[in-house]
Amino acid sequence: MDVSTCLKSLLLAIRQYRNNRSTVNASQLQKHIEDVSGLKCGGVLFSGQVLPSECLSGLMEVAGDPNTSHALTGSIIFLLAQFVSDGEAKEAFHSSYNFTGTLAAIIHCNRTTPEEPLVLQCLNVLQRLTYNVKTLHCASHIHELISFLMQHVQSCNDDIVKACLGLMANLCRHDISVQSHIKSQSNVKAFYRALINLLGHNCLTVVVFVLSILSSLTLNEEVGQKLFNAKNIHQTFQLIFNITVNGDGTLTRNYAVDLLVDLLKNPKIADNLTKYKHLSVCLSEVLGLLHTKDPDTASKVMELLVALCSVPVLRKHVCETVLRPPAARLQPGTRKGVQARGSEPSLALVHWVLSPLDGPEQCYMQALSLLAELFEEAIDSSLCSSAQSFVELLLQEVLVLLQSPDSTEGDQLLKKHCLRAGRVMSLTLSLLCGDDALRMLVSQRLSPEVCVSQVELLLSYNQDLSGSTCSTSNYQLRLLNALEVVLKTLELMSHLRQQMPEMETSFYRILQDQRMVTPLSLALTSNCREHVQVALRILVEAAPLPDFPSIILGYSIAANNAYCQRDGELSIRSSSASEDVSLVGKSFPIMHAEPPGSAYQSIDSLIEKLQSGVELQEKVKDVHMSEIIDVYEQKLSALACKESRLQDLLEAKALALSQADRLIAQYRCQRAQAEAEARKLASLLKDTERKKEDLQTELNDHLLEVERLKSDSQQLLEHNGRLQAVADQHQELKGTYNQLLSRYDKNEGMLKELQAAHISLTQQAEGLRKTNEGLKLQQERTVAELTEKEQQIKGLKTDVLNKERKITGLQNDLRRQEEQIHEMEENVSILRKELNKTEQARKDTSIKASSLELQKSQLEAKVEKMEEELSKHTQMIAMIHSLSSGKLKGEITASLSL
Repeated sequence: MDVSTCLKSLLLAIRQYRNNRSTVNASQLQKHIEDVSGLKCGGVLFSGQVLPSECLSGLMEVAGDPNTSHALTGSIIFLLAQFVSDGEAKEAFHSSYNFTGTLAAIIHCNRTTPEEPLVLQCLNVLQRLTYNVKTLHCASHIHELISFLMQHVQSCNDDIVKACLGLMANLCRHDISVQSHIKSQSNVKAFYRALINLLGHNCLTVVVFVLSILSSLTLNEEVGQKLFNAKNIHQTFQLIFNITVNGDGTLTRNYAVDLLVDLLKNPKIADNLTKYKHLSVCLSEVLGLLHTKDPDTASKVMELLVALCSVPVLRKHVCETVLRPPAARLQPGTRKGVQARGSEPSLALVHWVLSPLDGPEQCYMQALSLLAELFEEAIDSSLCSSAQSFVELLLQEVLVLLQSPDSTEGDQLLKKHCLRAGRVMSLTLSLLCGDDALRMLVSQRLSPEVCVSQVELLLSYNQDLSGSTCSTSNYQLRLLNALEVVLKTLELMSHLRQQMPEMETSFYRILQDQRMVTPLSLALTSNCREHVQVALRILVEAAPLPDFPSIILGYSIAANNAYCQRDGELSIRSSSASEDVSLVGKSFPIMHAEPPGSAYQSIDSLIEKLQSGVELQEKVKDVHMSEIIDVYEQKLSALACKESRLQDLLEAKALALSQADRLIAQYRCQRAQAEAEARKLASLLKDTERKKEDLQTELNDHLLEVERLKSDSQQLLEHNGRLQAVADQHQELKGTYNQLLSRYDKNEGMLKELQAAHISLTQQAEGLRKTNEGLKLQQERTVAELTEKEQQIKGLKTDVLNKERKITGLQNDLRRQEEQIHEMEENVSILRKELNKTEQARKDTSIKASSLELQKSQLEAKVEKMEEELSKHTQMIAMIHSLSSGKLKGEITASLSL
């Protein structure tokens, strides 16, 4: 189902529900709302067409009716809350549909049950809806909403407290009427005490909300001067910078930046920030956030930097930090790849400038604004020379942004291109105010074709706007944006035509184009002084040209003047008509509790009286009746609001006298407390000075010790040159150190790789498998060595047996010789020699036996070591080893006995 069909079905369901508020119609309407929620129809709903406008008006009416069920109201708010983040939708909610008043009415109807989820939902949507938007004080139920917020900032529910504080911070910021209304309340002192008590809350978001409210309400009063004095403001600075850098969520960071931007508007606080001792560190960390990938965070950081540039001292500091030449960030003792967090913030700025057009608009616009501030400070200063390399890179990248976008991507993209091109031209013009080197860089990088194509695109865009059917306000806004870019481009071409002859030819050819009549006439009749001055300078250059359409330009200027005069007369008449209508409208109040039929009858009667009582010279054609009703309802509510504001001022005057006496008494008491605190601070200052002197003496001692250590190290270095004998050992230690360093780098790389759990487990499994294979190989080698040793033992056993046999044979021969001694007396000498030989052989045999015993002991030691290793893997090897060792012991003892 397409968007148009869904909207038609939704409008039909709304009408059926308004005619008959039954359960069936409510469920049917809720079903259609859920269907529309699933579609991406934000561009259609807020296009200004009749059908989407009727649907939104009907949804607002149904949601604002106190008789509507909470489920249906919640679904409507959920649908509309999807478009609150869009800029055009938020503007339409405020200007055309009074969504803020509807949500405030819902909260007012459910004020007795603040714990309802619907109330919290409305508060959260209101907080998003009113962020950075000034709410009309005359909107319905705003006073009741403010009273509700003041009452429930001390709720037990943290979500309710946070939502109430965030919404209160939005309403109080830059809205004097809301601030005056809060200050005129009778319980404002209790409200201040509750806010001050919340400064100790454990949630940083709550603390930032409270500080934002107190800065809006009390910054220029005595309470605010005490709260944001020189003693406490440094803690506030530290809190804001900590939240900005470390982050407690995008919401908290946004409010912290807004708080610092508001505080910088106070000269005393801005001066205190210049004296903040941690400013350089905090600024470096803030600049490091430019490297983030979140465009919202980067946009808010750049908004903070632009606000810092509004203070001259801080702007110089920011400029030096961003545009300083990059220093060597790798010290001799540091590892590779370790860099400072805020390195090259200028490159990050270029990255955000080059972000695509379909991205967040605030991101590249804030980046261009910050660069303009920085170059304005850098020109004609000592930073101009150091900024030239960055300017060369910037021009190379930024001038690409002047290329025409694709015309098929829509009119909205072309509007964004006009805005960004205007900022780029302003930045380029600011560079031309610098020295000759910067002007030469601009003339080298900028080509005439880029300027000509830019002007051609915008002139054709103006013709398309003239033939389009868009509303008058949108037409004027887009025409002014295109006008500004055309004027800046022509001014840039006028500055560069002296250095570039081709630029001069293109400049004069564009000036003689008849399409230049519209931007020149609008600029000459504009209420902007800068536009008029630029147009006059261009007109001086164009008037002497032969084909310049001066007559057509005169006609166009006269037509613009007539249009402005006619528009003023119409506005005067419409304002007088609204005053007449306000008298008539007082007898026709529209209340949410009336039945639908009576409400429509009162609206119809009001329209009839308006049509019969008010006559305008030109009637607006094709305007839906609901838009006329909304216009006059807003004017009626504005007059009622003015009356209520006058009444509030009278009551405030009456309370002023009674408050004055209390303030005098408070001032006297606070003055006494301040004097006591001053004495205490004086004593603390003396202690601090004493400690400072002690630390200074310690510092001098340490410096002397450092000097002595330096002299000792010099002597050691000279002595090291004389130690030639230790050179080899030094080389070995150096090699070991390199190995350990390489192992350390490898381990560090492995540590980074082990952050993924599954990779770590895989590596551990692979390591265990390899270890198991190694142990198996070691076991096989041990078994092979054991078999070899067993074979050696068997060989030794056979040798011992042979020797024993020889000994027994010799002993038998000796016995036979003793029996035949008497028979062989003549051979005694020969036998004695043989006996000696036999004895010598026996000694050799005993020596061999002792050597075999020594080998056996060595083998036993080896076998014991092998047994310890093999016992961890298998029991069979231990049994074999024990058996073999037992046999060896028995045989060797037998041989020793022999």
